[in-house]
Amino acid sequence: MSHRPILSGRSARGHMMAGCATLALAFAGVPLHAVQAAENVIISDADCERNKAAGTITYISGYGYSASAGQLDVFLAKEMGFFDQLCLTVDINAAGGNGQLLVSSGQAQFTALGSASDVMLAAANSRNLTAVATYGSTSPFSIFTNEAVKSLKDLEGKKLGYFINITPIALAMLDAAGVDVSKVELIKMTNYDPTVVTRGQVDAIVGYASNQPQTLKAMGLPFNQFLPGDLGLQGTYNVMEVNTQFLTEHREAAGDFMRASLKALDICLADEEKCVDMISKLAEENNQGSAFPRDQQARTWSVESNWVRTSAYGPPGVQTHAEWQGEYELNQKFGGLKNPPPLDSMMDVDLVASLYKDGKLIWPEK
Repeated sequence: MSHRPILSGRSARGHMMAGCATLALAFAGVPLHAVQAAENVIISDADCERNKAAGTITYISGYGYSASAGQLDVFLAKEMGFFDQLCLTVDINAAGGNGQLLVSSGQAQFTALGSASDVMLAAANSRNLTAVATYGSTSPFSIFTNEAVKSLKDLEGKKLGYFINITPIALAMLDAAGVDVSKVELIKMTNYDPTVVTRGQVDAIVGYASNQPQTLKAMGLPFNQFLPGDLGLQGTYNVMEVNTQFLTEHREAAGDFMRASLKALDICLADEEKCVDMISKLAEENNQGSAFPRDQQARTWSVESNWVRTSAYGPPGVQTHAEWQGEYELNQKFGGLKNPPPLDSMMDVDLVASLYKDGKLIWPEK
């Protein structure tokens, strides 16, 4: 049996009048969902019209439904209704592996990348892109090895695997450890199974610290892991990029897109289990459940959420030129970045910083 509260007097009349108004609008040709969305709006009419004028904002997730900052928070900002509250129409493409190309060409407006290095290395060929948020000051990369490799120097005469390209920070790690890279056999990997290391098919892999090594830990397999921070190297964790023309023409709407995403990120830092449940459910509903199972998502977010919390930049998403500078120089030395564009042309350090006051995200109150 269901139990409904009995409304009396003013409450009952108020609900009846609200209901009649809603029905009147519906009969007038206004869709019911539009009426409900309008009731949830928490910004002024003028700001609402301004954000609507920006049109549909398309976000490209370069790695599906991964529980990573700059991805997880965008999905959940939409699920939690934060974009609706700010009068933003947001579409998400979770299968877009070419986010930078789509954003640069104006076919989409936002996408996230793994680190500032990705932004810098693409800057020579990509135009119309601006980095607006950096989520951490910890490089997400690591070199994990089988247990016979006790130090990075031990990799000389052995096989080191990498995906797509060997990251500049991995080369910087090898250099800092005094490794003669000419004595290391570099192998391009296509198999993301981390047990190829523990089974001896390769001796080590340059991987993502929150992914493959965490899987090996969960399996109870022995391995060693070396992190950039162990060698005094600081990197960056996940960067949000926006179409530069869109940012110029709709700066306030771009700011509100980031505000809504960062609102969801705050919740995901406070309640990891809730957000892991939500993103895993979305992955399952969109036929990506096998690629992003809940246990893997929980392991990933337990590591990456800490990278956000410990960012040296300030509150989540805030970035500075000074803290990108080290990686900028590292990419010139180890990434083959010749005559790179100045940092000023790649990033906007003011947009996200302006969304905070005294370290707290500014969120409109209705």
